[in-house]
Amino acid sequence: GKMETKVTWYGHSTLGMESAGYSILIDPFFSGNPATTKKADNVKADFILITHGHSDHIGDSISIAKRTNALVIANFEIANWLGNKGLKNTHAQHIGGGHQHPFGYLKMTSALHGSSLPDGSNGGNPAGFLITTNQHKKIYFAGDTGLFGDMRLIGEEGVDLAVLPIGDNYTMGPTDALRAVKLIQPRHVIPIHYNTWPLIAQDVNSWAQTVQAETDSLVHILQPGESFDL
Repeated sequence: GKMETKVTWYGHSTLGMESAGYSILIDPFFSGNPATTKKADNVKADFILITHGHSDHIGDSISIAKRTNALVIANFEIANWLGNKGLKNTHAQHIGGGHQHPFGYLKMTSALHGSSLPDGSNGGNPAGFLITTNQHKKIYFAGDTGLFGDMRLIGEEGVDLAVLPIGDNYTMGPTDALRAVKLIQPRHVIPIHYNTWPLIAQDVNSWAQTVQAETDSLVHILQPGESFDL
């Protein structure tokens, strides 16, 4: 039968999610992204989710939202900033807070990172997203983050898919990302935020082998543009 939710990795931290007939973009960084061949002007979006304010995550959000009229979901500070840039179709949430959207229930989670906006404005706190789809599948998009112990609490909700950064330097590296998998205990894992630039280059195959040897989680290594059906 038709898969209920499909997650596509476009390179770096840019993801697409198709669920319940909706197209969701997460951190849509296409212009200037060396890891993707996809263009911002032909991508579909009903919703755009932004984890934090850095330019490689805000990316093309404004131009895509203006073209598609997608609802942009972000923290309060980013939603206000986007409003000042002319986007009126925004929904603000904050860490620990959830809301039932048409595609599922989205709860914002903690992330250990920064969130200043491209022009230096305050981007509020960085976040991740724990999405419970309408078919009751739980997907944890960690965002840019270091390891933190409360990932265990997120895992206690029963995570079907965790999307985790492994690039090191700006986020968790492979060792801490392995520890994150052990805390979350997801059924499936997709690594992201690596190999975009030499500074965050990683041997993803070696990492996947270690995760699968030391945990019960299945790692799915995607090439930019490839999808995983949950």
